[in-house]
Amino acid sequence: MARDRSAMESAELTAVLNALDDADARAIIRGLEEPMTASEISETCDIPLSTTYRKLDLLTDAGLLSEGTQIRSDGHHATTYEVSFDEVRIGLNEDRDFDVAVGRPEKSPDERIADIWSQVRKET
Repeated sequence: MARDRSAMESAELTAVLNALDDADARAIIRGLEEPMTASEISETCDIPLSTTYRKLDLLTDAGLLSEGTQIRSDGHHATTYEVSFDEVRIGLNEDRDFDVAVGRPEKSPDERIADIWSQVRKET
């Protein structure tokens, strides 16, 4: 009896494939040349804001975008998004199961500190 391979696929593989299979999500990736807020992304990519938020969730859950914080003088800080990968590789391992590898660029010390503060902000 054949095994159901799709049930065995990793959650990471499924999340990455679902994100990259979405035309709006791909448009967001292409349009993000620098960190942007959701409303800036919506405007740049000509995607309704409600749809933009759903796609941003899809992309961040897949690990293809990272969140940051834009500090504003009025105290109303904004979440920004940026592309967090430079390549995605899908291959077969020795067991003939699919593996996904998301290549990430090296971060500077300042970027690593900003990531830590973003995590603290999420947890508080």
